Amino acid sequence: MLKIELIVQDLFEELRVDKYIAANYDEVSRSELKYYFDEEKILVNGKLAKPSLKIFNGDIINILERDDQIIDLEKEDLNLEVVYEDDDVIVVNKPTGMVVHPAPGHHHGTLVNGLLFHCNTLSNVGGDSRAGIVHRIDKDTSGLLVACKNNKAHRNLAEQFKNKENTTRKYYAIVNGNIGHNLGKINAPIGRDPSNRQKMAVVEGGKESVTHFKVLERFKDHTLIECTLETGRTHQIRVHMSYIKFPVLNDPLYGSKKQTTPFGQYLHAKTLGFVHPVTGKYMEFDSELPDEFKEMLETLRK
Repeated sequence: MLKIELIVQDLFEELRVDKYIAANYDEVSRSELKYYFDEEKILVNGKLAKPSLKIFNGDIINILERDDQIIDLEKEDLNLEVVYEDDDVIVVNKPTGMVVHPAPGHHHGTLVNGLLFHCNTLSNVGGDSRAGIVHRIDKDTSGLLVACKNNKAHRNLAEQFKNKENTTRKYYAIVNGNIGHNLGKINAPIGRDPSNRQKMAVVEGGKESVTHFKVLERFKDHTLIECTLETGRTHQIRVHMSYIKFPVLNDPLYGSKKQTTPFGQYLHAKTLGFVHPVTGKYMEFDSELPDEFKEMLETLRK
């Protein structure tokens, strides 16, 4: 079963395939990458690849599922909140607490399970366990996400998000502390935390990561901000806001271990924009804040 497909781009000279995967697919560790090669789980242009194989722009890398990670996906009626849908794409408003795609320990109740029930077909460019998924938001982050129903649409949108072409992603966040300035830009590279592989961190040699933020409202000890992503790294807003000492409220990984409420981190993907992969028309969607998010704002205003 297909795990992920990578289309090689932005190379100015030939590069070893193992080096390319390590630099462009941060979800796989060095030991896992060795496993995939040893177990013949990596193909380049449809042929088995050795780590030293040289690749160039346009080559297609397929990484197959580990034998111990193959999941029998089930269709589940999760009553998804569909914001927009046509023959090529579907935009949903994901609730907090919902995992985006199945993984060991999370085989049911994921967005992919719900999409499989709702849609007749989904793309599989991202792998069978990530059917339709072009980009992700964290389990305890709510908000807008677009998925694709066919591979043509998937490749087009994946290219848009990768190259930051005509895409818009804006988040609302409540952060701890009172930010004094109205606008800010955080340009700090993000990679795996060397002391905790479950976390990301600002690290030397990490991937370029840029977050813009704007203060919307100030409270006594908190601030409501709008964050705009220039890049899309794992946990980017959470890492960047923690890095400048204004962690997202209720963030158990990058903020205080003490939870303010049972609600997840107060981070919501509010605005999503992209060019439709078939019509070429720019589309932008906006979503309501979750009730728990609104209630926290009202509490802070008192």
